[in-house]
Amino acid sequence: MIVAKFGGSSLADAAQFRRVRDIVLADSRRQVVVPSAPGKRFPQDEKVTDLFYQCHKARQKGEPFQPVLEVIRGRYGEIAENLGLALDLDGIFQQIWEQIARGAGPDYCASRGEFVNGQLLAEYLGFSFLDAAQAIVFDDDGKLDEEETNSLLQQELLERVPVVLPGFYGRGPQGQIKVFSRGGSDVTGALAARAVGAEVYENWTDVSGFLMADPRIVQDPQPIRHLTYHEMYALSCAGATVLHEDSVGPVSRAGIATNIRNTNRPDHPGTMITSTAVERENFSIFAGIAGRKGYSLVLLEGEDPQQGAFAQKILRAARAHGMDPQAPAVSGAHISFLVDSGEYEHEEEEFAARAAVLGAVQPPEVHTGFACIVLVGYGVPHNHRTLSRIFQTLQSRNIPVAMIHQGISEISTWVGVGEEYMEEAIRALYLEFSKGK
Repeated sequence: MIVAKFGGSSLADAAQFRRVRDIVLADSRRQVVVPSAPGKRFPQDEKVTDLFYQCHKARQKGEPFQPVLEVIRGRYGEIAENLGLALDLDGIFQQIWEQIARGAGPDYCASRGEFVNGQLLAEYLGFSFLDAAQAIVFDDDGKLDEEETNSLLQQELLERVPVVLPGFYGRGPQGQIKVFSRGGSDVTGALAARAVGAEVYENWTDVSGFLMADPRIVQDPQPIRHLTYHEMYALSCAGATVLHEDSVGPVSRAGIATNIRNTNRPDHPGTMITSTAVERENFSIFAGIAGRKGYSLVLLEGEDPQQGAFAQKILRAARAHGMDPQAPAVSGAHISFLVDSGEYEHEEEEFAARAAVLGAVQPPEVHTGFACIVLVGYGVPHNHRTLSRIFQTLQSRNIPVAMIHQGISEISTWVGVGEEYMEEAIRALYLEFSKGK
C-alpha cells in the first residue's frame, strides 16, 4: 500500500485535480490519499487557508466575514463545476458559516480548507472520506497523542480503503478542532503511512525533490536522488523547507521510505528518503547545504573553571525557555551557542536570571546578526580536511567565520557567519564541496 499526500499547489484548481487523479489511479497501491487545502493558482493569488484565517480575524473584530467566505466558496464551486461534481457545497458552507458566526476558533477556520477539499477529492476519485477529527487526537497540552492516533487511524483507514484523509488537523480532548503548524499535512500523511504499514509514503508537491542548495542562492544546484532522514532533518533545521520536519518521526521509526515527487512532472523519480544510506547510489560524502538568518550568538561563563556540568545545565535551561540552541561549543565552564534571535529576545530576562542561579559569572553576552549554514553528509565530519577546507574557502573570499561546529550526529557541520555574508558563503561552500573531492 502507498500513502500519497498532495500539497496545496497540487490541488489549486480543476486542472491540478485531474493530474492528481491520473497519478492516484496509475498505481492501484495508492489506497490512502491526504490532500492539503487549495494553494495559489498564480503568484498574486491567495491560499484558501489564508482566506479562512481572514474570516476568523474579521469575526473577531466584529466585521462581516461573509464576503471572504463567498470567495472561498467560489474557489471550490469552480473546481466542482469544472469536474462535474455534485457535492453539496451550499450545505457544507452553511455549516461553516454558522460555526464561525458562533465564534469558532482559528484552528477550526484554518482546518476547513482541507475538510472541504478532502470531500471534493474523495468524490472525484470515487474514494470514501474520513474526517481527520475522527482519528487524529491531541492531548490536553496540545500535543499529538501518537499511540491513540495510530490505533484510531489504523482501524478507520483500513475499514475504508481506498480513502481520502484530509491533512493538517485533528481534534482536542473536548472534541474541538486542533491543527498542526503550517505545512502539517505532511505530518498527517506520515501518520497515515505508519498506521497502515505503507511500503512508501509519497509526498507530492511542486518541486522534484530536494536540491543540494537553495536555487535562489545557487544557480542550478544538483538534485538529491537519495537522502536519509537524519540528513533531511539537519537540512530542515537550517532552512530547507521541502518537508515538514515533524513528519520525519512516524515514518522513520517505522522504516517507511518517503518519496518527494512533483505533481507536474510525475515521471521524475524525485528524492527518496530512507532510514539508512545503504541503498544510496553514487554515494557522496556531501548531501547538501542550507542556511538561515536571524540567529544570535550567546556566550556564558560559569563560576568554576572545572565545572563541565555548567554547560549542560545552561543548554537544558535554554530548551526549557522554548529555545532551540544550535552548535554548542564548550570549553571548561565556558559555553557558546547559536539561537533564534526572536526566541531569545522573548525569554531574555528570564533566561538571564536562570543562568545566574545556575552559576553564571555575569549576564549572557549576546551578539546578534548571525546566519547558520549547515553542510550535511555522512562523510563530511569524517573527512579530516573538512574544517580546513571550510576556513580556506571562506577566507579566500574575505568572509569572516564566527564559529564552526561539527554536530554530534556525525552528519552535519555548522558554520556561523554574519547575515550579510550568508548567500556568498553558501555559494562558495557549495562549489567547494560539490566537486566530489
